[in-house]
Amino acid sequence: MCMSIFSALVKADKPKPGTEPAAPPGFSKLTSCEAEHAVSGNLCRCTGYRPIVDACRSFAADVDLEDLGLNTFWKKSCADIAKLPEYSAGSVCTFPEFLKSEIKSLVPPTVITGDDGGWYHPKSIGELHSLFDSDWFDENTVKVVASNTGSGVYKDQDLHDKYIDIKGIPELSVINRSSKGVELGAAVSIAKAIEVFSDGTPVFSKIADHLSKVASPFVRNTATIGGNLVMAQRLDFASDIATVLLAAGSTVTIQTASKKMLCLTLEEFLEQPPCEVKTILLSVFVPDWGSDNVIFETSRASPRPFGNAVSYVNSAFLARTSGGTASGGILIVIEDICLAFGAYGVDHAIRARKVEEFLKGKSVSAQVILEAVRLLKDVISPSEGTTHPEYRVSLAVSFLFSFLSSLSNGLDMPANSIAPNGSCGNGVVNGSVQSSQEKRLEVASDYLPIRSRQEIAFSGEYKPVGKPLMKAGVELQASGEAVYVDDIPAPNDCLYGAFIYSTHPHAYIKGVNFKPSLASQKVITVITAKDIPSNGENVGSSFLMFGEEALFADPISEFAGQNIGVVIAETQKYAYMAAKQVVIEYNTENLEPPILTIEDAIQHNRYFHTPPFFIPNQVGDFDQGMSEADHKILSGEVKLESQYYFYMEMQTALAIPDEDNCITVYSSTQMPEVAQAVIAKCLGIPHHNVRVITRRVGGGFGGKATKGCHVACAVAVAAFKLRRPVRMYLDRKTDMIMAGGRHPMKAKYSVGFKSDGTLTALRLDLGMNAGISPDISAMMTMTLIGALKKYNWGALSFDVKVCKTNVSSKSAMRAPGDVQGSFIAETIIEHVASTLGADTNAVRKKNLHDIDSLKVFYGEAAGDVPTYTLVDIFDKLAASPEYKQRAAAVERFNGGSRWKKRGISCVPITYEVRLRASPGKVSILNDGSIAVEVGGIEIGQGLWTKVKQMTAFGLGTLWPEGEGLLDKVRVIQADSLSLTQGGFTGGSTTSENSCEAVRLSCAELVERLMPIKQSLEATSGVPPSWTALIAQATMASVNLAAHAYWKPDPAFVSYLNYGAGVSEVEVDVLTGATTILRSDLVYDCGQSLNPAVDLGQVEGAFVQGVGFFTNEEYATNADGMVINDGTWTYKIPTVDTIPKQLNVELINSARDKKRVLSSKASGEPPLLLASSVHCAMREAIRAARKEFAVDSPLTFQMNVPATMATVKELCGLDVVERHLESLSTARKA
Repeated sequence: MCMSIFSALVKADKPKPGTEPAAPPGFSKLTSCEAEHAVSGNLCRCTGYRPIVDACRSFAADVDLEDLGLNTFWKKSCADIAKLPEYSAGSVCTFPEFLKSEIKSLVPPTVITGDDGGWYHPKSIGELHSLFDSDWFDENTVKVVASNTGSGVYKDQDLHDKYIDIKGIPELSVINRSSKGVELGAAVSIAKAIEVFSDGTPVFSKIADHLSKVASPFVRNTATIGGNLVMAQRLDFASDIATVLLAAGSTVTIQTASKKMLCLTLEEFLEQPPCEVKTILLSVFVPDWGSDNVIFETSRASPRPFGNAVSYVNSAFLARTSGGTASGGILIVIEDICLAFGAYGVDHAIRARKVEEFLKGKSVSAQVILEAVRLLKDVISPSEGTTHPEYRVSLAVSFLFSFLSSLSNGLDMPANSIAPNGSCGNGVVNGSVQSSQEKRLEVASDYLPIRSRQEIAFSGEYKPVGKPLMKAGVELQASGEAVYVDDIPAPNDCLYGAFIYSTHPHAYIKGVNFKPSLASQKVITVITAKDIPSNGENVGSSFLMFGEEALFADPISEFAGQNIGVVIAETQKYAYMAAKQVVIEYNTENLEPPILTIEDAIQHNRYFHTPPFFIPNQVGDFDQGMSEADHKILSGEVKLESQYYFYMEMQTALAIPDEDNCITVYSSTQMPEVAQAVIAKCLGIPHHNVRVITRRVGGGFGGKATKGCHVACAVAVAAFKLRRPVRMYLDRKTDMIMAGGRHPMKAKYSVGFKSDGTLTALRLDLGMNAGISPDISAMMTMTLIGALKKYNWGALSFDVKVCKTNVSSKSAMRAPGDVQGSFIAETIIEHVASTLGADTNAVRKKNLHDIDSLKVFYGEAAGDVPTYTLVDIFDKLAASPEYKQRAAAVERFNGGSRWKKRGISCVPITYEVRLRASPGKVSILNDGSIAVEVGGIEIGQGLWTKVKQMTAFGLGTLWPEGEGLLDKVRVIQADSLSLTQGGFTGGSTTSENSCEAVRLSCAELVERLMPIKQSLEATSGVPPSWTALIAQATMASVNLAAHAYWKPDPAFVSYLNYGAGVSEVEVDVLTGATTILRSDLVYDCGQSLNPAVDLGQVEGAFVQGVGFFTNEEYATNADGMVINDGTWTYKIPTVDTIPKQLNVELINSARDKKRVLSSKASGEPPLLLASSVHCAMREAIRAARKEFAVDSPLTFQMNVPATMATVKELCGLDVVERHLESLSTARKA
């Protein structure tokens, strides 16, 4: 993030030709829009992006400081640039030129080699061919690269140990402009190409605009035009560049292995068999089409509007037209046309020549477009195995329809409501038809600037607790100085590991071998179940009484992705490479077929047992409730798929063997104590022989709980056997394959209700896919039903089956069970409202609990009347005049827009959390500094910050300037042998549990130190300084360390959290793209311990929930193996997919002394509010189905996630054809 905004600042402030106004003092020439786009390609899982965008926009010359979220913590109307760190363009330090020159001088002219391979740097084509002709050249081990960004896509193929870098060859970096066009050397970067094309004709400008949606800024800065085209030709890469340049009539120059020069059209180049490694692409030529009567338009549909996501389909159309007059006005005739399509599941971009021939010489009408569409559907044929094939065909139709409509006279042009590149058209029209395109003046929703408003209340009762203080350690994290497990310097003789995993869901492992390679030669050993000590056990994870999961498959692999062993090598690179070249021999003889789905598990009665104390009580008499109903829905259904954690720091651990069968493991884990126990059991040694240390974790969300134990155990076994340090850092693909993620679910429901919308009974039959081991799945019924009970169902009956299947075990993920239960409740409510034809919010409001029914459904957790704030929160949003105005505006918009539809929805949430016993230790050192230990782990949620505040508050009575103690407090890393009974970090209450333990420890210290303070004060007449007080206590041999183990009151072990969210979305009917226009969140955080931290938790959780409900497809193949296994295919939210306006209000509800200083949890509950986006999408889709009279009813099943393909399918894959047929029929009539 920092490098991206830095690069944007340097670029914006570079002197440009001519005169331009200087930026105001303290600001850059950067614009707010440029600041947002600068980080649009970066990923963050914690913040929700809003504060990052605000920080970036604070540099912009056109920013209004009052609009930035950081002003939440300033007094009203006090926005002042002086409060921000000073920025001066002249003082920005870039990479020094002398250092660049020195580094270049150290690079030998041709080659840098090492013992294990090398880099070769030819300076001419001749030198390159000399390298090709050398004895050591082997295309299996040598890779020709210019920037090697393709390795990020084809990771498994990057198994080379020698590289030839051709970027230094001058012929490959040429840029020639002429009246005929532009020639670009193959090694010219995409960013440089954008710069060249931007300063050209309208066609060139539009090429530049489309190329700016390819990848992310930092990839475009290094990736080359030639590399992109070669991947498209050789590896079937879904290239946008190939499609755009194909439509522009480009040609390429190549040199073959026999040194023969060829000039080919790009189409000919793409259609050739895959090029040999020794065939070099030299240059690309793009002709200048001028600007007379030329129309050029490019389109792409991808999960992210601003790029950094591969297209489902991309297209580029170029047409020459002539104009005349007719009775209807201007008549445009297509003289020549090129229609290019790519990325739809085909080897390479193609031209739709049959459609082109049909259109030549024709003027465009509804009938002509309809016939062209029918021809196109015969041309666009995704290959077998392509995901969403019908959707991709529909996208191609939409793109063509949009383009041709713009050339007609009198057709309703979809281009008016199609966002450039993010959804559909990106048109440039020149010459005589320019006027028809000037209607596209409205800013597309994808390009709206991000705005936000935050409202929080500060409490001064327990200072510094309750103040919005800056997060502890934030400077270290922002500067990259924070030390995570993988940052710990490697000990002497350290070895590195990489998992070998099964690709078969149920098979005997008969053998493990390696393909011959340098990496396989570097393998020291492979650690398997046979290497576990004889008195140890093959266990990789275990939690409470739920059951265990094996560390290694032995002798049977029980799911695809299961650990078979660990490759041990001298470097992490060789461990990775060797693991990718493993050959596993399987045998399925006498084994039952694997059970992979919920349906299969139910059919075979394969379930995990749920202990009775984890099953909530059913409510009322279901049969009686149904008998009282005026209406019944007997067969509703909804499905929810899985979600991956996507923490920024992958699973990692470092194990160091010690004397006397002891071992120290540095682990990125949410539960060091559990990791200690599992490692000890695996090795067969006492717990006190195992020391697990965790300083901080780079994101967890539940994925670093039980799942983190596998890596810790694996390195422990390896280090224990080899008597050398061993570390592992999983690559993203391996992490995603093994992680498991959120539980997929399939719910069927029957519900009874009155004519006025009052619910009388609900029956829920639900199956959840738990995977191969129980993990924490037994708890899921309790949390799922807990969130479902936010409405008064009258009577509630349920049967939840925890299914055992041959897939990776699912585990806790932020709001486990709760997010599914809350969404299922909304699905049922919307079904009821749709059946009655009633307003959904009215049905919601009618069935919210009163305090009496709340106690029936939740028991003691319901609390007292003043703490029940949900009805007020819901009314604050759904019953407000503003909401009614917005709902009416949505209705008006939908009435006047055919190709885009909007929806708005308000969703309430109730979330039960449970308090847990937790330890805390506070130690005051001789100099007055304070060291604090707690059971909770800092995983980015601000636990250390709140603990520091609580420490300063707890000791504050000893010093009048109690807040000054904050700088003296350090929270130290968790150590399983230093602070025992640490428990686990999760469930949203760890921060408050830890704070209360610290408060009790401080109270004990205050009791010991108060007599000394009073004595000193009596002697001197003034309160003693903190240093003097501690010095005197040291001399008096006062114990300055206090340990407390806080246990919640048995009568108050859980409480309820409340909130509500309104989201408004816009759906592109032609592509299925959804833009979240606005989200308003109101959350009751009690008396917040730190409003700034809680605000970040609310925003981050909400955006993570948006990913779950919309774009994140954690897809698997027919064997249950995860196939969306990297950033290329798995898309979490980014800056361009979060709400364009995100407003958050934290309300401080009534005080409750039973809670920790009346605070409430904030880590997980707000994630449930993201279902408001899904519900709003349903409303928009319903409007589209009304518009186009889609055959199915307005009540429809909409599963999770609602991806672009899902949305488009629900709107109607054939809406274009329906529309054109209706126009043709009307014209004939």
